Amino acid sequence: MKTDIQIAQETKEESINEIAAKVDLADSDLELYGYDKAKINWSAIQRSRSNHHLGKLILVTSISPTPAGEGKSTITIGLGDAISNQLHKKTMIALREPSMGPVFGLKGGATGGGMAQIIPMEDINLHFTGDMHALTSAIDTLAALVDNYIYQDNSLQLDPERILLKRGIDVNDRSLRKITVGQGSKFNGIEHSSSFAITVANELMAILCLANDIDDLKTRIGNMLVGYTINDEAVFVKQLGFQGAIAALLSNALKPNLVQTLEHTPTLVHGGPFANIAHGANSVIATNLALHLSDYTLTEAGFGSDLGGQKFMDFVSKHLEKTPDVSVIVATVRALKYQDEKTTDHLNEENLDSLRAGFTNLKRHMENMRSYNVPTIVLINRFASDSEAELKLLKELVEEQGIKAEIVNYHDVGSKGGIEAAKAVVELADSKKANLKSTYDENDDIKTKIEKVATKIYHATNVEYSEKALKQIAELEKINKNNLPVIIAKTQYSFTDNKQLLGAPIDFTLHVKGIDLKNGAGFVVVTTGNVLDMPGLPKHPAALDINVDNNGKISGLF
Repeated sequence: MKTDIQIAQETKEESINEIAAKVDLADSDLELYGYDKAKINWSAIQRSRSNHHLGKLILVTSISPTPAGEGKSTITIGLGDAISNQLHKKTMIALREPSMGPVFGLKGGATGGGMAQIIPMEDINLHFTGDMHALTSAIDTLAALVDNYIYQDNSLQLDPERILLKRGIDVNDRSLRKITVGQGSKFNGIEHSSSFAITVANELMAILCLANDIDDLKTRIGNMLVGYTINDEAVFVKQLGFQGAIAALLSNALKPNLVQTLEHTPTLVHGGPFANIAHGANSVIATNLALHLSDYTLTEAGFGSDLGGQKFMDFVSKHLEKTPDVSVIVATVRALKYQDEKTTDHLNEENLDSLRAGFTNLKRHMENMRSYNVPTIVLINRFASDSEAELKLLKELVEEQGIKAEIVNYHDVGSKGGIEAAKAVVELADSKKANLKSTYDENDDIKTKIEKVATKIYHATNVEYSEKALKQIAELEKINKNNLPVIIAKTQYSFTDNKQLLGAPIDFTLHVKGIDLKNGAGFVVVTTGNVLDMPGLPKHPAALDINVDNNGKISGLF
């Protein structure tokens, strides 16, 4: 089979104006970025909000990710194409923007695969419409303004060593995790320690994805916690007056981006916070817009149901105009065998016993999603190496738990690779059985919220807090921020905070190392295990396989 980029480059695109017309957007609603992509302007967004129609919301999540591959984005796109082109329903897809760091690192691109992709895949994976660059500029401008304030004035006596804002870059660069700024003469600023986080892990990314309009954007930026004074007083961006300038840098990036699938289904690609650190969903503006413009909106939660799925149900959905009507869990035979075998060496060989053992991981994810009182279905993403006996067994194991399962092959044949699955998902979405039940009460304190997620979703028996975390919780109590939603930063590979513990572990302790207030975003990040907000590059980064010819044709993206 051809590579993903070959398939994408050989597909004849429709003009973005034609794509927009499918969901009743006029040429005047678009800000064009060439022939095949556009931003939706504010007049169209505001007009859509006066439209009382809200389509069905389909949330796609998955089992725990493995090196064997799950194909969650591929399934989201293929399922959207099937609902649109095989069932002839008015459909939109809303996805996150890829981060360039992973594109050039270990993970690679994030635009689907095979015959289920969004295009133009090179642009989406690289510079796209400049949103990531705008975010990076905003992050670093804010850092520069804060350092300049300390150097020039500092009437509030902000402590340089207690600045919580990080600098940003959309590159996997481990050498920037801890730095010292202001070295040399006094003209270079006040010397102090600092650090970089990858752009998509920064609070400004979360704010971009949660803001409803520019006024909301400015308010949220103003509410960001800068740090503490030498007298332990909290200092916020609005006290320094920088929110207007930073919002100006992000005002264009706040508008959603319209592209298309290989089968020309309208797709909004906007925002991209990491799910193992932040809330892991595309922008609220894009999802709400899609709900108003279509009858069925598909969106994707990052990583497994314990991370992106949990955060979407307990946090993101509270910011949307409606909660999910159905949840889709993506699973593969290969990935479940990996949960048992812990190696990719023999995944091409039939092993029913290994599949049964690894099924415990999927079963836990099914229990998680069903606990939200939202109809759930499992889509089994078929790989060429899967035997008929393995696929039959997996379908039976799922359906023994009272959840429907369908086998799909969107990767190889596009929307025709899962028509029955599309019918089943639409039937569940139309069933009106969803009545979202959250994991915790919004009035619970931080500890209670952490412990409810840890016990109900991860199946931990205990939560242990470091001295640092306890001190940080006490600081939040002092400034009345002890009831915010919790976003738990945890390894994506395990239900525990130890990535080596695969399957569905029980009787373990979740170790909370730190608590970080993201006041502008409106949540608290709870750090567990060894999660990094600045990834490093692997020994063989994907960048070694990426090239471009003299005609500007890019190769090596996958």
